[in-house]
Amino acid sequence: MTAVTSLPKPTALITGASRGLGAAIARELAPTHELLLGARSGDSLRGILEDLPEATGWPVSLTDYDAVAEAVAPITRLDVLVHNAGIADLGTIAESSVEQWRNTLEANLIAVVELTRLLLPALRVASGHVVLVNSGAGLRAHPGWAPYAASKFGLRAFGDALRQEEPQLRVTSIHPGRIDTDMQRAIVAGEGREYRPEEFLTPETVASAIRNAVETPRDGHPTEIVLRPY
Repeated sequence: MTAVTSLPKPTALITGASRGLGAAIARELAPTHELLLGARSGDSLRGILEDLPEATGWPVSLTDYDAVAEAVAPITRLDVLVHNAGIADLGTIAESSVEQWRNTLEANLIAVVELTRLLLPALRVASGHVVLVNSGAGLRAHPGWAPYAASKFGLRAFGDALRQEEPQLRVTSIHPGRIDTDMQRAIVAGEGREYRPEEFLTPETVASAIRNAVETPRDGHPTEIVLRPY
């Protein structure tokens, strides 16, 4: 009787995976994927790696491009790349600074572009899937959100261009509304409002939508997903 050898799991790299939405995405994909979990430091990944001991930590600052290039060098095949890391430094245009605009665009757009560019050979090998965690602000800008919205509009444009330039890849932009995370708590505190978790999407709901996109059969290309709190 011939032994049945199971096929290796596909590999997924998730940035910003130490907490919040990134950790929820990791838990959703863990049963079906080998995981590389990205964060700025190994210490910040300790909690999620205790929950998912079969995952591998991938600690690197995404705006340190020399370090990123070194970190991606061993990756020769990548089935899924989830860009979840980002920042939300809010404020009005009148009160904003060059440094705020530069930092926001660097973290939310330029670092995403460079990581994707470096991983294109590995993604091509797998005919892989790039998931861009965007925002409702990437579809419509609101007062006080200009730098963040500009970075997310740019991220959507990057996804559109990548989809056309690399037709063997699938590229999904997901635009969730506000999510119940620590980042959201900080945003609401800055707005001077009471925090009500029931007003927001749960990380698990958004992570489930991402898993569904990744698991869509190859004859379908989920290009954009928009989620709003019910």
